[in-house]
Amino acid sequence: MKMTNMQAIGSSTSYDLTLSKRLKDRLRRRSREYLTLFITMLLLSSCAAKSTLKPRAITLQQQWTLNPGDEIAGNPVTGSLGDISLHLGGQKLYAPFDGTLEMSEQSDCTFYSTPEIPAYLFRLCGLSKVNYGEIKASKSMGKGEYLSFATLRRQPDGTWIIVEPARDVLEKALGADS
Repeated sequence: MKMTNMQAIGSSTSYDLTLSKRLKDRLRRRSREYLTLFITMLLLSSCAAKSTLKPRAITLQQQWTLNPGDEIAGNPVTGSLGDISLHLGGQKLYAPFDGTLEMSEQSDCTFYSTPEIPAYLFRLCGLSKVNYGEIKASKSMGKGEYLSFATLRRQPDGTWIIVEPARDVLEKALGADS
């Protein structure tokens, strides 16, 4: 039996419509699968435990009238006796060694410690965009216009004293030997 051109076109069209319908159904199922996967991922990521960073509080053996965190006529004190002030001009400050960055109880300050020099702690005030936690040597600790840098040494009774910072540590932090 011979098919006329009209019959051939009609059967081809119905085949195309059936194929098109199957493709649409498959795309709909696939879209639902992706949507379900996306919602599941979104829920799982929002339920993940968020670790809250706790500021580190230290006790200084020396006490002065003005300390970082104090205010004078509404202006924050960012450095005090024993701090070195550096004009960074927006430049980055780098980790001189592998170490850890912790929040300080003073809102504009950060503590940096390293196992390379275990009895020392560095107080960095004035940095922005600080990534707290573990940090590798030569990675950015943050950047700022001005930095107040203090070197603290742990005492046997658990208190800290401010000591003169080592020039080579500051040079490494400023990227001088990169």
